[in-house]
Amino acid sequence: METRSKLLQTKRLTMRQWRDADREPFAAMNADPAVMRYFPAALDRNESDALVDRLASSIDRNGWGFWAVELSDSAKFIGFVGLNVPSVQFPFSPCTEIGWRLARAAWGHGYATEAGVAALSFGLEELQLEKIVSFTAVTNAPSIAVMRRLKMREMGRFDHPSLNPDSELRRHTLFEIKSTATSEDVSNR
Repeated sequence: METRSKLLQTKRLTMRQWRDADREPFAAMNADPAVMRYFPAALDRNESDALVDRLASSIDRNGWGFWAVELSDSAKFIGFVGLNVPSVQFPFSPCTEIGWRLARAAWGHGYATEAGVAALSFGLEELQLEKIVSFTAVTNAPSIAVMRRLKMREMGRFDHPSLNPDSELRRHTLFEIKSTATSEDVSNR
């Protein structure tokens, strides 16, 4: 079966299919308590590798997904950004989400927003999705700031059904952007 994986380029970033060389730096990211602060737990190497396998398979199957992201000038892997259809059933399902996870060294450079613009443009223009959502724990101010920079609109709050009722991460906020956003709106983020 031929892979029809979409490669996205921005001024500074390449969003591409996963490679075996990504596994080690991704595992280091997933073990970093700061990177995983807004997730239920850090991942060990086996869990991280299994996630790479799932993400790569999704891209093979669909041509898009949570792409590995590298710096274009050095080919250094910095994390992932992209689109995903969640397997969890949410009150707003079915949906396609935009999400990201970057290594700590990549924070504060605008990479999540830059790659997010490319992913949103791809989803709204090429996939012709009616809307794209994003969600995170209400305490995750850095990701909420990215959602706002992407000009996504806050839609409300909900309890994440996969998290324990006593988890401090259970309460989530939902953002969305609709296809009525023009390509100019998306590219001017």
